[in-house]
Amino acid sequence: MTKIFCDIADKKLIKYFSKKKIVKGFTTNPSLMRKAGALNYAKYSSEILKITKKPVSCEVFADNEKNMILQGKKISLWGKNVFVKVPVTNSKGKFMGKVISELNK
Repeated sequence: MTKIFCDIADKKLIKYFSKKKIVKGFTTNPSLMRKAGALNYAKYSSEILKITKKPVSCEVFADNEKNMILQGKKISLWGKNVFVKVPVTNSKGKFMGKVISELNK
């Protein structure tokens, strides 16, 4: 079965699409957050999580394994509907398999 997730961070659009049955959740990233006007990533994410009970993925923004893991663990505590999003590679092209494995534990 196909599931539709909106790749947005605009709170007005999240509120609108959250009411649509076809939309099963939302995925964000630091670039979308900045574009939507977020000044504080954690605070803005918290506001999104108050708008919808549907799954929301919030991406780590660190670029090294240690900080990605630390951020991922913090993000996972933000709510029951939060999913931690990790890029497959960092900005240097290094595979982040260690981060993904650690956070999956």
